[in-house]
Amino acid sequence: MKRKFRFHNGKAGSALAVRVTPRASRDEIAEVLSDGTIRVRLTAPPVEGRANKALVKFLAKVLDVAPSRIEIVAGEGGRDKLVSIVDMSVETAQRKIMEYLARP
Repeated sequence: MKRKFRFHNGKAGSALAVRVTPRASRDEIAEVLSDGTIRVRLTAPPVEGRANKALVKFLAKVLDVAPSRIEIVAGEGGRDKLVSIVDMSVETAQRKIMEYLARP
């Protein structure tokens, strides 16, 4: 028997590959790795979801969006995560991250 597929309306937006380093001295985007992954350092420890909450809050500040528009869609239990930003183009997200990295 063939499986039936149903299509759903998805939310428009972009996705970022993020590698998190918890327990850092400060919250910051450290670099963009050669594969496009964004390396983020966070002061929060990786316990009870604190680092994930801190990541969402920090990215919301960097990208100038409400935290409710950011969601960790994969990798909640690990350092490597896939983060979705609703209603933001990839180009806009990339520009804001590069502006953050270029600041003095």
